[in-house]
Amino acid sequence: MGMARLLAKGWVVFCLFAGAHSLHMALAGGTPVDEALPTVGVCTLLFVAMGLLFVGGYAAATDHGGALLTRIRARHFLPGFNEMAFAIFVGLSFADQVFFAPDRLNDPPVQALRAAIAFAVPGQRALEGALDCGLDGGRMFASAFAWLLAIIYAASAMSRLRLSAGLIRLERTARPEALGAVPLAFVLGVAAVIGIQLLFVGSVYAFIPCTEYAELPGAILIGLGPLMLAYLIVAACANLLATGPE
Repeated sequence: MGMARLLAKGWVVFCLFAGAHSLHMALAGGTPVDEALPTVGVCTLLFVAMGLLFVGGYAAATDHGGALLTRIRARHFLPGFNEMAFAIFVGLSFADQVFFAPDRLNDPPVQALRAAIAFAVPGQRALEGALDCGLDGGRMFASAFAWLLAIIYAASAMSRLRLSAGLIRLERTARPEALGAVPLAFVLGVAAVIGIQLLFVGSVYAFIPCTEYAELPGAILIGLGPLMLAYLIVAACANLLATGPE
């Protein structure tokens, strides 16, 4: 997968997840549906279009193979197995944040999952420390559930890593990557390492005020951050493997 497609898919998922949380927060705050839905929908579509415009500009500026639009096919927009699994997991994470986690704070399975993830993921412990100000509301369990989904997704995608790398090689024979195979793998690898330090290790939680976790940025970070990190790690590994011989 080229950088442009990776950025485009990540940006669309980010905007849709943020839009869904914005709509839920507006409805929870008492805003009527007929007012909240058009406002949030239009803002979400504008943000999606803005991001895709920049991504399209990058793709056009770095394209070396002629007219960009003439080489776009419908299959480029069809999700593969990994993308479909990722989308389903994002939907499950959102549903857990909104409908399940706030009402299941003290259930034994919830406590068991939180303890297991806190043992395995330093970032979970860092988040629980950041929420010591008394702000929970299911956020600790939502984070643990998101990390569980991220681990499952990463393990599943890694089992098909050679297949993904082979597909990347086939794509590059028809359309070489604008950045080059090695620079792209390097950029994704550096981004993955930074993401691991910030989210998995938990360095980012020390710089976020506790009140922010009750707002939209906190909801996105808790529910989407682990899954986006897993997707980035898989993409980095697949592109790195694709730089070598078959």
